Amino acid sequence: MRSVGTVLALVVLATVVATFARRWRIPAPSLLVVAGLSVALLPGTPQIEISPQVIGLVVLPPLLYASAEEMPWRELRAVWKPVGVLAIGLVLASAAAVGAVAALATPLSWQMAFVLGAVLASTDPVAVTALGRRLALPPRVQVLVQAESLFNDATSLVLVRVAAGIAVASAAANWGAAGGEFLVLAGGGTVIGAGVAGVVTLIRRRTEDPVLETVIALVTPYTAYLLAEAAHTSGVTSCVVAGVVLGGRGDRLTNARIRLQLHAVYGTVVFLLESVVFSLIGLALPAQVRALADGDRAWPLYALAVAATLVAVRLLWLAPLSAVVQRKGGIGRLNWRVPMVLTWAGTRGVMPLAAALSIPEVMKDGTPLADRPLVLVLTTSVVVVTLVVQGFTLAPVVRASGIALEPAHTAREEAEARSRLAHAGLARIEELAELEVVPDVVLDRLRRGLTARLDDARDRLAENNGTHRAATESADRVYRQLRRDLIAVETSELQRLYDTHTISDTTRRRLQRSLDLEEARLSDA
Repeated sequence: MRSVGTVLALVVLATVVATFARRWRIPAPSLLVVAGLSVALLPGTPQIEISPQVIGLVVLPPLLYASAEEMPWRELRAVWKPVGVLAIGLVLASAAAVGAVAALATPLSWQMAFVLGAVLASTDPVAVTALGRRLALPPRVQVLVQAESLFNDATSLVLVRVAAGIAVASAAANWGAAGGEFLVLAGGGTVIGAGVAGVVTLIRRRTEDPVLETVIALVTPYTAYLLAEAAHTSGVTSCVVAGVVLGGRGDRLTNARIRLQLHAVYGTVVFLLESVVFSLIGLALPAQVRALADGDRAWPLYALAVAATLVAVRLLWLAPLSAVVQRKGGIGRLNWRVPMVLTWAGTRGVMPLAAALSIPEVMKDGTPLADRPLVLVLTTSVVVVTLVVQGFTLAPVVRASGIALEPAHTAREEAEARSRLAHAGLARIEELAELEVVPDVVLDRLRRGLTARLDDARDRLAENNGTHRAATESADRVYRQLRRDLIAVETSELQRLYDTHTISDTTRRRLQRSLDLEEARLSDA
């Protein structure tokens, strides 16, 4: 009962914090971490211990899946080469740099310093996605940051396994075996994730039951994760691949009503899980600090040194990579603002914490694994530093860089897209008018609906109900059916605009949701 009460208290805390975060226009994850840390420092607060099983099996799969579903295929194809370089090269460089700094500046042995470097080497997809929702980054920059955070975890997890094996067995590193393990983890996870996505696609195409669709959507990430882990491959990679594949097909697998329901359900699940997990990060740190030995009391300085190392290595890696990409793109004057934004967006979060908690507590000979408490404290404190410092300042950095999309640009793109959709609908109306199979009153109403608000059109038609009530009811049925036909035409035009790079994925999703809402209202009428 105590654990249930703790979770309920975290949900209440998260709801209050998220309300103020939205009002103050600051990132909710950063404020949740601060709130959790503040609560943990209050007298009488119960000690919180985070279970790696809870993080790995309950929290991570749906959050990873939701982040991957938001990944647009078009932009992902455009940035896959830089993502590959960052997902492997930058992870290795970060792990080596942090390991070296930790071995020199902290009491950690070189084995445990390597473990710390492997744990913190990758950026976190949950934190990156949560922090980036309110930023108006250019599509490719947003996708690059998000895709890197999704695909670099396989590299980091292999490093963690290798490093933990060295620390537990006091053995030398077998890099050949590590390379083979990476291929098994990443490749096997990719195959299983794609297979799960294929099966789910076949099932969802054959059902229109909203309850069943919702259950399938909730079970899919857990299925992908658990099947991959049971096959000793990467559950993270499997979950991400399933989310990317299904996210690109989501609009074609279900109808408008189900899409709206799934959006609402998954939005609630993601909010609850993100709220609890970011609060737990802040709540867990004081208890971990109390478990430290007396010789580790300089841990705040160690954490700051490690966090600064991660930022420096990331900037030194991204600057030349950005220069190469820009030169290949034919850009004359190099833009150094992009690598600065990419560097500052590389926060750590749930994944490093889960990796640190998975470190064995004892060595092969049964003795306690030395320095594990300090690794946990440094991991959690670096996560807190990146979420708080970088999280609170990321929006000002993006604004100062000048690369953020202006609100006027987004509004103009959406207005132009709406105009294109209306023109496509009007063209379809003219085709129906030439066939002379639809009453003129219905065609007139459809024209008004495309050139003005739908409610205004209905009000104008309702003013003339009088003695023609029966005829109007019949015309209204015809109107709803034809309006659905026009929505299908507008949906096709919307997809064409996206495929031809006329609009961004953000605009496509926003307008698709608007069409879904209108179609749902027509079904309820």
